This record gives sequence, structure tokens and C-alpha cells, in this order.
Amino acid sequence: MPPGFPSTSAGRGPARRAGESAYGLLLLARAALMGVVAAVLVMAGVWGSLDGTRQAVAERGAVRGTMTVAECDGWTCTGPFAPEGGGEGARAEVAVEAPVSYEAGERLPVALWPGREGSDGSDGAEAVRTGTAGVFYAWLPLAGALVLASPVIGGGLGMRRTAWGAGLLGVALMGAAFALL
Repeated sequence: MPPGFPSTSAGRGPARRAGESAYGLLLLARAALMGVVAAVLVMAGVWGSLDGTRQAVAERGAVRGTMTVAECDGWTCTGPFAPEGGGEGARAEVAVEAPVSYEAGERLPVALWPGREGSDGSDGAEAVRTGTAGVFYAWLPLAGALVLASPVIGGGLGMRRTAWGAGLLGVALMGAAFALL
């Protein structure tokens, strides 16, 4: 001990120890809450992507074929549907959700799912994009969830590298989806 400083053997008081314990509990509660929020965001993105991904890649239960774009208005493109192999199931008009506008005459790989109603209440003629473009388009909810969860991961949990990775992965998925569409 340096000269001039009194030697004290008294430890921290009970009030200070209780305050430090409460602060530690608050930090732990904040970390747990931010972890739950980030997990819920990512799980919601996965849940939102599951149905679309299943429809884009599943072979059973759907009539696969191509749709020739006749007209696009807003978020929907319509046109005739021709099934693979020229079998039964041809339709005069089906609708497919399209966030990008296609030129008239373009052919899109699609699948018709039984029991899906068309956007105008028609006879179940709504189509779903298939192939690589359809899978990436179905992953858009997950991509958005990753981008939304990245500030929570970085700021709330202090995991900055993980947050950057999640955010960049979400942006890359979005970019790939729109590049392939």
C-alpha cells in the first residue's frame, strides 16, 4: 500500500452489492428479450417462406407447365397455361404474382395448385412461379426478416459481426430474387 493511504478492510456495503446485482439482472433481461425478439423475427420469416417454397419445389400435387405472358398490370401477370408434355390441364388464362413486369410473349415456368383460388375469384387458376426464380421469390419473407433482425442482433445483443452477416445475407437474397425474376 502506498504511504499516505489508510488501509481499510471493509468491503462493499449491502446496498452497493444489491445495486450491482440488480444492474446485472437488467442486463441479462435485456439480452434475453433481444434474443427472443430476434428469434421471433427470423422464425416468422421462415414460417412465411415455407408455403411458397414448398409450392415452388414440390413435384406432387401440382400441374407443372409454362405460362405465356399476355398482359401485366400492377403485381399480376395473366396468360394461357400449357402443361408439361401437352397433357390435360391447359387453361385459357391463369394469373401469376409478378413484382416485376414481363414482356408479352415471355414464357414463365409455373405450377397450378389444386384448391387455390384465382385473385379474381375464378376457378382456381392462380399459378405459382417455379424453378430457381420461384424459390428465391418464395424466400423474400426470410430475407426481410433477416434484414429486420440485424439491428436487434447488433444493437440489442452486441453481436455486430453476426448482425452484419444476417443483414447482408438478407440483402443478397432480395437482390438474387429480383435479379432472377
